Amino acid sequence: MKSKIIADSCCDLNTELKENLKVNLVPLTIEVGEHTLRDDENLDTMELVRLMKNSPKAPKTACPSPGDYMKRFEDGENIFVVTLSSALSGSYNSAMLAKKMFFDHLEDKKNKFIHIFDSLSASIAQTLISIKLHELIEANIENYIIVDKVNHYIKEMKTFFILESLDNLVKAGRLSKIKGKIASTLNIKPIMGEDGRGNIREVEKIRGSKKAFRRLAEIIGEQEGKFEEKIIGIAHCNALEKAKELKSEILKRYNFKDIIIVETAGISTVYANDGGVIIAF
Repeated sequence: MKSKIIADSCCDLNTELKENLKVNLVPLTIEVGEHTLRDDENLDTMELVRLMKNSPKAPKTACPSPGDYMKRFEDGENIFVVTLSSALSGSYNSAMLAKKMFFDHLEDKKNKFIHIFDSLSASIAQTLISIKLHELIEANIENYIIVDKVNHYIKEMKTFFILESLDNLVKAGRLSKIKGKIASTLNIKPIMGEDGRGNIREVEKIRGSKKAFRRLAEIIGEQEGKFEEKIIGIAHCNALEKAKELKSEILKRYNFKDIIIVETAGISTVYANDGGVIIAF
């Protein structure tokens, strides 16, 4: 039976992963001032960074429509969808509505399976979920077992990120201008993470970028789980050297099964901003 993995465009992929996983990406849109950008293969993330820096307002994002998802449902018998956290975006709800609409108009429902996964995270976490799905599909695991195993994987997953720039938080009103100025002056780098329910939480505030990345490497070791059975992913926004240094530090400390590095696409760039780094495992 033909299986298909679909994800919204917050799922960050490098060239190798695109070729191997064949994930069908559904673009979100980004609004920066008067500019509306489609988060697809034609988006220039450095131009997005430039527009965000020059805009006095925080960027806004819009999830795919149910119709955008329904078009992807037409091909394939077993369809698995991975979306941004429902606490951060309407992408999950849009995909769920698309599934209902699709089956309402489908005459032969017996040979079609669609499941929507709420990643409870974003970016590289969605990438890892897609990798897990691909592994299970290739192993010819039954659909209901795939769903159970991936839901467990999502529940156990940890996501952390470091923001180099606090501009978007200040512009969006999530951080006061005074606090933002103080943090910038004191070179405060917040380490952020998910709270297990798909929301973003502040983990720690560290003074200095190098100290923040060292602390992030330490935080990995404070989490439960057998690292030798896990892949850790690193997504970066215009920060390849930082990502490589973090990978090197992780290799020194832990024995993960694999470490992958990807660049952030449009939506993840909005979250991470210039210089930001996201990890998930």
